[in-house]
Amino acid sequence: MVMPVLMYGCETWGMTKGGENKIDVFQSRCLRQIFRVKWSDRITNSKVLETARMETISGIIRKRRWKYIGHIVWKEADSDCITALTWAPEGNRRQGRPKTTWRRMVEKERMTTGWRSWQHARTIALNRDEWRTSVEALCATWRKVDR
Repeated sequence: MVMPVLMYGCETWGMTKGGENKIDVFQSRCLRQIFRVKWSDRITNSKVLETARMETISGIIRKRRWKYIGHIVWKEADSDCITALTWAPEGNRRQGRPKTTWRRMVEKERMTTGWRSWQHARTIALNRDEWRTSVEALCATWRKVDR
């Protein structure tokens, strides 16, 4: 019951690296308690995840986010969802650290995948099998980078 409650609506969370780390730490703590692994046993978190046959929650969230984006880009071009995804507000933010919004986070992830625009992502998403394989590949590369 913990996982569905924890992950409710995770597709729309604006995640930073610190937020991903906190969720992964929570998962590791819970799994260590379930398997009764003490800190003195010197077992790594990746070994605990391997024993549980799970992947990190941050990886699951990322995968679910891109599946959700796939549903958005399948919609017609004049849809409100597409407008919200591609909308770029005018002007500049006030001085200080820029806020990590969901849209900015997704734009950054899209650029790291090599998809030049949302139209390019849309052409890939129209073929569902190709979209699934590209999302799987995308999330697999992020897992390697995170470690």
